[in-house]
Order: sequence, then C-alpha cells, then structure tokens
Amino acid sequence: MEVGNITTVTEFVLLRLSNNPQIQAVLFALFLGIYLLTLTGNLLILLVTRADSHLHTPMYFFLSHLSFLDAFYSSIIVPSLLENLLSKWKTISFLQCFTQISLVLFSGATEACLLSVMAYDRFQAVCHPLLYMVAMDRKVCTGLVGASWAIGIGTSLVNTLLLAQQHFCGPNLIRSVSCELPPVLLLTCSDPYVSTVSILTTMVVLGLGTFSLLLCSYTRIIMTALRIKSATGRSKIFSTCSAHFLVVTIFYVSGVCRYVTPLSDSALEQVLSMQYSVVTPLLNPFIYSLKNQEVKAALRSMLTSKPRLTF
Repeated sequence: MEVGNITTVTEFVLLRLSNNPQIQAVLFALFLGIYLLTLTGNLLILLVTRADSHLHTPMYFFLSHLSFLDAFYSSIIVPSLLENLLSKWKTISFLQCFTQISLVLFSGATEACLLSVMAYDRFQAVCHPLLYMVAMDRKVCTGLVGASWAIGIGTSLVNTLLLAQQHFCGPNLIRSVSCELPPVLLLTCSDPYVSTVSILTTMVVLGLGTFSLLLCSYTRIIMTALRIKSATGRSKIFSTCSAHFLVVTIFYVSGVCRYVTPLSDSALEQVLSMQYSVVTPLLNPFIYSLKNQEVKAALRSMLTSKPRLTF
C-alpha cells in the first residue's frame, strides 16, 4: 500500500521450506503427526496431574502449567506452518504476523521463568525437605506461577508494541518459516534502535536472570547430593531432578542455537527453527513420562482403569 510517496507493507512473505509438491506433502504429514502427538502428550500430562491425588504436589502443579505452555506454543506455530505448506502464496498479514510474534514472546518468556521456578522447587525439596511443604505452599506456588505469566505478558507487550511502531516499506520477505521478532526487525525501514535495545535488554535480563536461578538451584542440589553417603539417596535425588534438567538443557541449547546464531537461509537454520518450534514441545511430556515413575504409574492407572457406570 502506498501513502503519498511512502510505501507501507501490509503483508509479509514467509520463506518456503520446499518448492517440491511431493516434499511439501511429506512435510505436511510429518508436522501434522508431530503436532497431534504434542497435543496428546501434553493433554495427558494435564489430565493425569489433575486426576491423580498423588500428583497434587508443587512439582506437578508447575508441570501442568509447563504442559499447557508447550501445547499453546505448538498451536501458535504449527497450524500456520501447515497452512504455509498447503497454500500457493506463502503470505501472512501484518496483524497475523505481529500477533504470532507477541504470542511466541509470551510463551518463551513465561516458560523460561517457569523452568526456573521448577528448579527452585527442586532446590527446596532436596535441600530443605522438612520445611518443603511450608516453603512451597499453595499460596507461594500460585504466586510464582502468576509472576511467571505476568513477566511473559509484560515482555510480550513491550517488545511487540515497540516493533509495531516501526515503519515497513519493503522488502517484505521474512527469512523464516514463521513470524519471529529478529527476522522481522531486519525488514524495518525506520531506525530500529529502540526495538533492538528492548529485545537485547529482555534477553540479557530475563535470560541471565532465569539462568542464574537455575544454576544456583542445581549447584546447591548437586552439593547436597554429594554430601549424602548413601548411594540410594544420591540416586533418588538425581532421578528426581534429571527430567527437569534435561528439559532445561533442551530449552536453552535450542533457544541459543536458534536466536543467538546469525540469521541466514541455510538448511541448518531451518532445521534448528523446526526443532525449536515443533519438536521441543513434543519432547517435554515424553521426557517427564519416561523418566518419572510417579507419572508413569499415574498414566498407567488412568489408561487402564475402567469407568464406573452409575444408575
């Protein structure tokens, strides 16, 4: 659209994964299958943590919120990706693109905070077991989750509104298969200084803040575990924390590879994008269900129990 002598972009063009119709069909089936598995896995975690009274503890309360976020994040990215594979024109409107950016920022920031909260929960359980239920009562847990969501919403609103103030006059090709802040910011025709400072500040403050809390929590957990003389006791601690540690590692490593490395059109970057956006939300419920005996037992009980009919 042209206003006076100034051209304004009203839609963006997304990068194609492939121009081959056969490959597009294969990718569509693959991503659809992964998406359905992601929704099923995270929904099962949500159901089992609500249905089984043995899982009504702070750790599983936080896990249920993590599962919801994973399903939510996958639902932001994958449906539009599937539409991209089927449609002839790989375009997305200005409003749809900025909505997607806002929701992606919200999900990422909230999950980073929530993972740190879960590490703090494990620290309290391992290092202060006698005071654990006092330190992590319902009010505290609700407050920590509420704070994580509030930080996610604030981060999303600030960065998206600042980006929306930029002027886009072309080109309008986003070098990504979905709308994400870094590649969209490269397309601005106005000075992106404020938006750049905002997103860098967010990455430093939120990234280092949550990572520091994770590092401190796990350092204390490891030190406590090493002081225990019983091999069984040490094994129990590491078994309890291993699932969360693996999820944290995948989240941060894939996030750093995706957003810290320079942007390009390389096949490697597209693979990293797909892994972070599509595969990571699928892995979390399987990691927790495979490495956690309580979750496995609750899932087994829920899936094998026969419904009672009342007349």
